[in-house]
Amino acid sequence: MKQDRFHGRMRGSQRACDAPGCPEPGEFRAPGERAPGFDGPGNYRWFCLDHVRAFNQGYDFFRGMTPDEIAQAQSPLAGWAGETRAFRPTAGIDQAPRWADFTDPLDAISARARARAHDHAKAQEAARRGINPADRRAYDTLGLGFDADRRGLRARYSELVRRFHPDRNGGDRSHEDALREVVEAYNHLRRLPAFS
Repeated sequence: MKQDRFHGRMRGSQRACDAPGCPEPGEFRAPGERAPGFDGPGNYRWFCLDHVRAFNQGYDFFRGMTPDEIAQAQSPLAGWAGETRAFRPTAGIDQAPRWADFTDPLDAISARARARAHDHAKAQEAARRGINPADRRAYDTLGLGFDADRRGLRARYSELVRRFHPDRNGGDRSHEDALREVVEAYNHLRRLPAFS
């Protein structure tokens, strides 16, 4: 379809105008009832030129927003509040090297490259075995290899619970998040057929 001097017009559209009782073709797209969000791009209505003009005159992008939400949406910084992967200091790769651990900067770079190659090989092995990303995260949390069995899973779980549980380390509650992750990973893995 070709556009003309009216921005957004789609000539040759086979859609009918969505305005009730209008026989004209719907050549102009307008926002629909469902707005874009995390579950998709939303839907659209299609109108003829007269009806899209009427729609645009009555359209209010800010309807239903609080004054604070309106001010935030109008801010020139809207959408830049969160760090995206590309703008993180590490670009989402991993932690920066601890330079004091290396005598030569090239050793630090080499160590990072080896770690990335190891992660890549592990991801390929997981894919070959049919292990999905959620399963792999659980294996990594517990520090298990992909060939672990039920006995190894239980032994590793017991070891980590002893290490992180406040009752086992003098009431120190600083490891509660790690303990929670270990319990979730164990509960995830023990349901897998490999550990049945």
